Amino acid sequence: MTAQFISVHPDNPQVRFINQICKIISDGLVAVLPTDSAYALCCKLEQKQAIERIARIRQIDKHHNFTLLCRDLSELSTYAKVDNSVFRILKHCTPGPYTFILPATKEVPRRVMNEKRKTIGIRVPDNAILSAILELIGEPLMSCSLILPDEEDALGDPVDINDKIGNLVDVIVDGGNLSFSPTTVVSFEDGAPVIVRQGSGDVNAIG
Repeated sequence: MTAQFISVHPDNPQVRFINQICKIISDGLVAVLPTDSAYALCCKLEQKQAIERIARIRQIDKHHNFTLLCRDLSELSTYAKVDNSVFRILKHCTPGPYTFILPATKEVPRRVMNEKRKTIGIRVPDNAILSAILELIGEPLMSCSLILPDEEDALGDPVDINDKIGNLVDVIVDGGNLSFSPTTVVSFEDGAPVIVRQGSGDVNAIG
């Protein structure tokens, strides 16, 4: 198996390519997609086999925090428990380079939540290609950063990604070379915001 390699304009994504990518993802396959913090491995939320493939590529266990990539906050209540004060913070910070750890609802499959804590990561990324994909698919995608075993940073060169894992995924979306810029991770597990990792998102915006 060799992944399809699709180059998409980073600012004005071509509709025909977005349609092609969404068809591949909707068929239950694994995609490498650009985000606002380098590249990520993605698939549909209910696709157990695709999620297991991603876990093998990353060599992660069942306690790993997967992240839901969302087009906006309209579907948030389906997957996470938030009160009005938390929602206001999320609305202020999205789209942007933040990952929010939130208590998961029963709609979230156990295999993609943190089994110990019953939490889920939520992101609304600021990337034109990814936003177009999420808009067309009409539901969040399961994701995790494309950090290969024994490496510290997520991969940002699509050609390099193709060389390393082109035989392990189904489509690689080339959105240009992206520098790794980790998101700021904020946990609302106990209600009040706790900065788990300071990244490129401004922590002062959390309040």
